[in-house]
Amino acid sequence: MGYKEEFNKWSSDPYFDEDTKAELANLLGNEKEIEDRFYRSLEFGTGGLRGVIGAGTNRMNIYTVRKATQGLANYIVKQNAQDKGVAIAFDSRNMSPEFATEAALCLNANGIKTYRFESLRPTPELSFAVRYLGCTAGINVTASHNPREYNGYKVYWEDGAQITPPHDVGILAEAAAVTDWNQVKTMSLEDAEAKGLYNTIGSEVDDAYMAELKKQTIHPEIIKEMASDFKIAYTPLHGTGLMPVKRVLSELGFENVYIEPEQAVADGNFPTVAYPNPESPKAWELVLKLAKEKDADIVLATDPDADRLGVYAKDTKSGEYVSFTGNMSGMLIAEYIMKERKATGTMPKNPAFIETIVSTNMGKVIAKDYDVDVIEVLTGFKYIGEQIKIFEETGSHNYIFGMEESYGCLAGTYARDKDAPVAVMLLCEVASYYKKQGKTLWDAMLDLYKKYGYFKEGQEAITLAGMEGAAKIQEMMDNARKNPPTTLGGHKVLSVSDYKADTKTDMATGNVTSTGLPSSNVLYYELDDDNWACIRPSGTEPKIKFYFGVKGTSLEDADAKLKALHENLMEMFS
Repeated sequence: MGYKEEFNKWSSDPYFDEDTKAELANLLGNEKEIEDRFYRSLEFGTGGLRGVIGAGTNRMNIYTVRKATQGLANYIVKQNAQDKGVAIAFDSRNMSPEFATEAALCLNANGIKTYRFESLRPTPELSFAVRYLGCTAGINVTASHNPREYNGYKVYWEDGAQITPPHDVGILAEAAAVTDWNQVKTMSLEDAEAKGLYNTIGSEVDDAYMAELKKQTIHPEIIKEMASDFKIAYTPLHGTGLMPVKRVLSELGFENVYIEPEQAVADGNFPTVAYPNPESPKAWELVLKLAKEKDADIVLATDPDADRLGVYAKDTKSGEYVSFTGNMSGMLIAEYIMKERKATGTMPKNPAFIETIVSTNMGKVIAKDYDVDVIEVLTGFKYIGEQIKIFEETGSHNYIFGMEESYGCLAGTYARDKDAPVAVMLLCEVASYYKKQGKTLWDAMLDLYKKYGYFKEGQEAITLAGMEGAAKIQEMMDNARKNPPTTLGGHKVLSVSDYKADTKTDMATGNVTSTGLPSSNVLYYELDDDNWACIRPSGTEPKIKFYFGVKGTSLEDADAKLKALHENLMEMFS
């Protein structure tokens, strides 16, 4: 069925409510908007189902949520796993509570129990709840750090990680098989509760989750010693982070925690910030003002579903606050865990550090220094969660830390997704540890650069929306495959890894080997002198993304090399 036929069906079929039909009626004459809303159905990417809120098959609404959930329900039933139930959480975004309820009632109508949080909760707590409650699966209604018009729907399996093969393929196939909207089941909330299918959860899971977070501390005695002198400024950016972050910092003993008051209010319209992403400099304006007023040692921001953490810390020389990338904050935590686990005799046997292929190369150098194995995975924290499961099944390694460059990390295995509250807790511990030595977190970062090398990374994205944009992105990837570069940013290309074709080509010899990772539409260029670049379409937004990293002899040298590599990449794809 073409997009016009789908539009007409939604505009006339009695299955769709009058508000939906009224919204679509206002689009008559706007052919481009109609096409964009109906030319495809939303698909699962690295972050699940995600799109702009509105009517249409390519939008987030109660119907697309129900359809995806019906596919999930059919898959669960075919796996004969319906008895264990599904945990459901949601964030502060518009329509999140409604979508969470619709998902629950669809599952209930299929005879599957649900455990829905009473109010908004962070993504990592949903991951924890799946395991804590012994559920078959989990659903989290969130669009993470996307702009305010978005919402989304992440699916987790029984191990607490976002779905990976074969479950993602199976669920997608079941959702695609729901070709008639009347195949989608639902029931009333009253009936679902009366039958014991719809259950509400809250404080019990909160308490258990909080207990696991606090287990990740290494030196609680240092926190207590520095608690009265150490100052923290924090913003949840109108999202879910406020409750768990305030609680864990308080229970650990931190005394000076200053919350940005305007952004402490959970609000899906994000009234003080257009883009609620810690990677966006504008998101920091209010909390940095607060930090300067309070002379904070560390400044923190979590995204709306509290799985990502951004950081600023003071430069001792200038007195100004310095921004940390996700790679930088990840390295500070990783190095601290490795160093202090070794020093305290708590490092497990066969320790492993996991990072994505687009994360900093500094992690490999640090891990080698502490005799920790490094395992690389594709972009998407679900692949880190998958490795933890493999470790448990095979006994090959013991997980100590995992991270991706996009401000996400996890210490401990109580959850299987990135966790901003635990990152807040650990970074505050790390910063307290260094303050005791008379150093700021920025001083500590400079020490890492001096010891391991001046690794710096960057990222760029080109947005190409709609059907034409999707075709253009595919054309760009096709051209890159047909015409691999021999140099990038003045650096020789040593090898090209095509994860879609599962090939790694040595550019000097032409020798081709396997990448060893699952199929994904990603190209990775290994360059000389420990430099690299990577391109891939986004799994959740209409963008093509470029990642790149260099190693310099100083901060200035690394900046210059990064600039040259960035400019060369953009020239290739302009």
